[in-house]
Amino acid sequence: MIPRPRLARFLLLLTVFLCAACGLVYELALVALGGYLIGNTVFQTSLVLSVMVFAMGVGSLAAKPLRARAVGAFALVEGLLALVGGLSVLLLYVLFAWVGIYTEAMTVVAFVVGVLIGAEIPLLMTMLQRIRRQEAGGAVADMFAVDYLGALVGGLCFPLLLLPTFGQLRGALVVGAVNATVGMAVVLWIFRRQTRRFVRTGLLATMAVILALLGGAYVFAEDIEVTARQRLYRDPILLAERTPYQEIVVTRSFAFTGGRDLRLFLNGDLQFSSVDEYRYHEALTHPALAGPHRRVLVLGGGDGLALREILRYPDVEDVTLVEMDPAMTDLGTGFGPLRELNDGAFDDPRVNVVHDDAFNWLRDAEGSWDAVLIDFPDPEDTATAKLYSVEFYSMLTRVLAPDARVVVQSGSPFFAPNSFWSIQTSIAEAGLATTPYQVDVPSFGNWGFVLASLDDTPPPLELSPAVPPLRYLSPEVLTASAVFPPDRQRPTDIRANTLMEPVIIDYGRDEWQYN
Repeated sequence: MIPRPRLARFLLLLTVFLCAACGLVYELALVALGGYLIGNTVFQTSLVLSVMVFAMGVGSLAAKPLRARAVGAFALVEGLLALVGGLSVLLLYVLFAWVGIYTEAMTVVAFVVGVLIGAEIPLLMTMLQRIRRQEAGGAVADMFAVDYLGALVGGLCFPLLLLPTFGQLRGALVVGAVNATVGMAVVLWIFRRQTRRFVRTGLLATMAVILALLGGAYVFAEDIEVTARQRLYRDPILLAERTPYQEIVVTRSFAFTGGRDLRLFLNGDLQFSSVDEYRYHEALTHPALAGPHRRVLVLGGGDGLALREILRYPDVEDVTLVEMDPAMTDLGTGFGPLRELNDGAFDDPRVNVVHDDAFNWLRDAEGSWDAVLIDFPDPEDTATAKLYSVEFYSMLTRVLAPDARVVVQSGSPFFAPNSFWSIQTSIAEAGLATTPYQVDVPSFGNWGFVLASLDDTPPPLELSPAVPPLRYLSPEVLTASAVFPPDRQRPTDIRANTLMEPVIIDYGRDEWQYN
């Protein structure tokens, strides 16, 4: 006999709510980690969700023989789920850093977590019926209504509360502790009179051990993360920060030239090396500024290095820089080594910084610009692929002055030729005339750009008569940069990248996986 069945039923439905919230957090944590470490968010999301949903079905079937001992079985399921789910992010990050394994291990973890989540509902339904017998349809409706509500809350708490407050590693551990606590509450409170003392004692001891393991992992999570992260980078890490948008890492070492080599990585991808970044940023900036450049627009480029080159022109009157991640511009303004590298560009009164998604900002942008520099990270997922789409470049044409020139960083024509030429094709399909070109940046290798304009003919590669002294780019280098060898000419079957068909993601994945 269960005392106060109405209260017991409420508490058990609250358990369903908490279990659903925890389960969805585990799913989102695996998806987010894969996006950070591997990229290709669509594939990571599809793999995690499909494996977990299939495993939930397996778990539901596996729980059928356990219904006779539903209370103890549920407590053990919650304990295992707390341990596996809570430690999942930490374990996968360590495996990725030390062993170089992720997708295979993530699939196994997702399956195990899915099986345990799937086992919860049959056991909870059995316990709910023990409290008060109810017609099957009504019981299922009540159970799933609360379950879906819990999933909603868990889905919202993950980005809005857990990540900002605890971070990925500790956030999963906190959720694991909730799972373990729920398991204990069911045994020690709701069904304490239906559970033998030695069973309660054993389960309590087991949960205490699990909570101790999760607590220990929580205490050492930062040290483990720092050590694991350093394994991923050749040089000592000077700064590391995980923002709502990306992981930012700065390393520093001594270069072969004898000077210091400062390197910026976003989600593990190199963005620049201070040894040769001037080659990249001169090639990005000065061809665009060969025409009118009174008003300049920079999309991306939150490190301020392209900004530094633009501000060397005294006749530039206004520069608008649109950067989604405030942490990047904070780095450019407040991080000493980078501030020194960009010559304090953000302090110039001509600069106006906008923190917004460039795609959304461009939809509502007013005015026109004489020169536009587009310096986004390579398109590895849908969030960045849209910034290389025909639709994006079509919106861009609305803010271009009649004689405006645009330069788009377009990846490597050598290592990723399909991606490079897809970007050029996408720009052309938006109605812009294009001139592709390439330069050598030792830290990157061969790297390409696309110069574009509203003219009917491709814009010439040239430098402004008022160009400031440059370290790398010259008229001769610029002329040679327009020549592509026979093995890197534009393929005839290359496709444009669009919002509905983000082919550049597939191009990039196929080309970069072995480079």
